[in-house]
Amino acid sequence: MSKSKRLVELMMTVNRKRRFKVRELAEEFGVSARTIMRDLQELSELGVPLYSEVGPHGGYQVVRERVLPPIAFTEEEAVAMFFAVNALRHYSSLPFEAESASALSKFYLHMPGDVRDRIDSMKNRVDFVTPTRRGDAPCLAILLDAAVRQKVLVVEYESKEEGATSRRIQPVCIYANNGLWYCTAYCFLRQGFRVFRCDRIREAAYDESGTEPLDLGDVGLSRRDAAEPREPVRLRAELTRAGVQRCEGELWIGSMLHVLEDGSGTIDRDVPRGDIPFFAEFFIGLGKEATVRGPAELTAAIRRTLAELMDRYRED
Repeated sequence: MSKSKRLVELMMTVNRKRRFKVRELAEEFGVSARTIMRDLQELSELGVPLYSEVGPHGGYQVVRERVLPPIAFTEEEAVAMFFAVNALRHYSSLPFEAESASALSKFYLHMPGDVRDRIDSMKNRVDFVTPTRRGDAPCLAILLDAAVRQKVLVVEYESKEEGATSRRIQPVCIYANNGLWYCTAYCFLRQGFRVFRCDRIREAAYDESGTEPLDLGDVGLSRRDAAEPREPVRLRAELTRAGVQRCEGELWIGSMLHVLEDGSGTIDRDVPRGDIPFFAEFFIGLGKEATVRGPAELTAAIRRTLAELMDRYRED
């Protein structure tokens, strides 16, 4: 086996084993312990994070931030990967912001010159537009980690209705929509699933009170709309074809739509009573493309808002 091939396979082996001894690797690769020691030194110089432990039970260990073995990309695959990561730049916050920037830099700097030239020319020809939001979401990383590990967090959350509150939540997933990040989580205060705006979570830390995590392994990203409405009221509305198309562009309301054969649609769904002011402004924005049939509180809120607008723009 050539040295270059042995180094690649050795890198893959130590990443898989995480903890190992030189003698074990020497036997596995059929070389001397001295050769393995030299190979490990070269891997360390290439960036593989190794450290040694002395003593009878010692050996080598790979630290948590492992380095993946080399992967061969075609030119088209490399360009696609570059723009996939580049598309995230419109978000002011990312759960892996530093890592994505580092990966993008590595991809770009290690490409051949002609491929870099092609990417430079494509930057002005293709984009993934996402609204740029001013609000940061500083807790994305811990929210994602808690969702993956099914851990309970204590968060400081600021809502329009209640102001700043402290509550314990168990995140299920995080997702981005229209430039904002959202977190679906089980709220122990409300004893049900809720959707939280991540930019309104100002602080988050792992719970140390002993709250037992729930088994939410069967709840995933497809259940991001699983939040149960508080004090539900029945929203009923009719939408024109254009109204349906505009609603389909909004992730939060798209799942409520029932689209008819002619392209028009209806909504017949329980929603939180506290969200009536928001729905009033939303349906006013749809203009003649939507007709709200209920609840009465919503139609009354629409009339009040329209009356206020009429007063604002009334001629003197």
